[in-house]
Amino acid sequence: MIRGLLLFTALLPAALAGAVRWNEVLRQPAEWYASPEARAVAASIVQYQTPEGGWPKNTDMTAPPSAEFLANAQPDHRAPTIDNGATTTQLACLARVITATEDVALRAAFERGFDYLLAAQYENGGWPQYFPLRKGYYAHITYNDNAMVGVLTVLRDTAAGAAPYGFVDAARRERAAAAVAKGVACILRTQVKQNGRLTGWCAQHDEHTFAPVWARNFEPPSLSGSESVGLVRFLMAVKNPSPEIVAAIEGAVAWLESVKITGMRIDETRGADGKLDRRAVADPAGPVLWARFYELETNRPIYLGRDKVVHYDLNEIERERRGGYGYLGTWPAQLLAKDYPRWRQNLQQP
Repeated sequence: MIRGLLLFTALLPAALAGAVRWNEVLRQPAEWYASPEARAVAASIVQYQTPEGGWPKNTDMTAPPSAEFLANAQPDHRAPTIDNGATTTQLACLARVITATEDVALRAAFERGFDYLLAAQYENGGWPQYFPLRKGYYAHITYNDNAMVGVLTVLRDTAAGAAPYGFVDAARRERAAAAVAKGVACILRTQVKQNGRLTGWCAQHDEHTFAPVWARNFEPPSLSGSESVGLVRFLMAVKNPSPEIVAAIEGAVAWLESVKITGMRIDETRGADGKLDRRAVADPAGPVLWARFYELETNRPIYLGRDKVVHYDLNEIERERRGGYGYLGTWPAQLLAKDYPRWRQNLQQP
């Protein structure tokens, strides 16, 4: 196995000249994954794998670790995580190359990463942002940026034997199916109720109480107009959904419909320093928008900067956050216009 990886590493400089970018590695035609370039990327991915089996985030893995990367002593620099697509992206890429090449060495790395995901799951079905666990909000059940949905999607497809995970052994497929069932139960348990009605989810929930909780200073306990969409999409993909899953979807969709924001648009400008700014502007013809954060009791859109102070007007928070974070967006638009009606129609068919 080591000999094979060394051979791939030797190919890296030539194979990666003008290579596919990291954010494109899962969007290539099937034949690409058997190419020398893809095999070189896979060999590079293996070099970033941590002793625990997972991978760090925010790292371009189309080339092997640089001396600068290896020398960086920041605590989260090389820590394995599921945040920002880490670990799930690497597994999905390795799976595509393994399917195309049947490489045994890569399969061993995939299995270590797969087992890492299974080990990281809480008994209650959720996943923390980092594993091994880190103190602070990193230990909460993490829906933020669809982190847990990404994990569940890999496990669900593996359990079903779907491409590109058809090579995974039966024992791991069984474990994946059990993990998905626990994950779905966690999603249902954390869905927030208002006066007995199911609504949406927070971006993170306490791993013990399941209540919505803080993450960073500008990410408060709230209902999310973004993360709730990913969770609904995942639940809609469940075959033969239980009445509880159907109720969860219906409740979340009704809530998303009820919290639409109209009569506003977002203007983007750049200052003399070249930095982005966003401001909310009244506009009767503006697109339908949703807030990233809604107040838990009132459903009012809320905006917080790094000072942790709640505002009800985006323009009142500091410019650095207005331009550096997505407080308003159209995340549920396609879900409500196309995906949910199609799901509902399929559900009613015998």
